[in-house]
Amino acid sequence: MIPELKTFLIAMTPIGELRASIPIALSLYQLPVWSAFFFSVLGNLIPPVLILWGLKNATAYLSKKIYFFNRFFAWLFARTYNNHFNKVKKWQERALLILVALPLPFTGAWTGSLVAFVFNFPYKKSLVIIALGVLIAGIIVTLLTLSGIFLQEYFGWQAILGILIIVGFLGYFFKNNWLI
Repeated sequence: MIPELKTFLIAMTPIGELRASIPIALSLYQLPVWSAFFFSVLGNLIPPVLILWGLKNATAYLSKKIYFFNRFFAWLFARTYNNHFNKVKKWQERALLILVALPLPFTGAWTGSLVAFVFNFPYKKSLVIIALGVLIAGIIVTLLTLSGIFLQEYFGWQAILGILIIVGFLGYFFKNNWLI
C-alpha cells in the first residue's frame, strides 16, 4: 500500500487522527511535509461528515424501531446536555473549535463531531468549524513533529526525553502550586 494512502487511513482512525498520521508520515514514511499534512488533514475530515450525517439518521431510526434505544438515547443526550450545557452555551462554536484544534487525547474531529451532534449545532456550520479546527491541529502537530525530528537528529533521543521529563515535572509542580 502506498504511504499516502496509509497516512490517509491512519488519519481517519478515532484514536490516532492527526496526532498519529503526521508523525508517522514524516518519520516512518519519509513523506514531504506538504504531502503528510495534506493527506492527514484530508483523511481527518472524512469521519466528521459521516458522523454528523450518519448519527442523526441512525439514532432516529433506532429510536423509532427499538424502545430500548429510544430510552437510551433520550437518557444519554439529556444527561450530556445537562452536564455540559453551561459551558457550551457560554463558548458555543469557540468551544467546538478549541476542542477540535487542540491535539490532545480525547479531542479532535471525532469528538468534535459528537459534541456538535449532541448539542444540535447546524450541520454546515459545524463542518466548517471542525475543518478549521483540523487545519489548526494539523499545523500544531506538524510543527511539533518537525521540532522533534530536528532535536532527535542534532541532539539525540536523550534530549527529547530530557525535555519531556522537565516539562512533565514543571506541569506537575504548577498543578500543585509548588512553584507559585
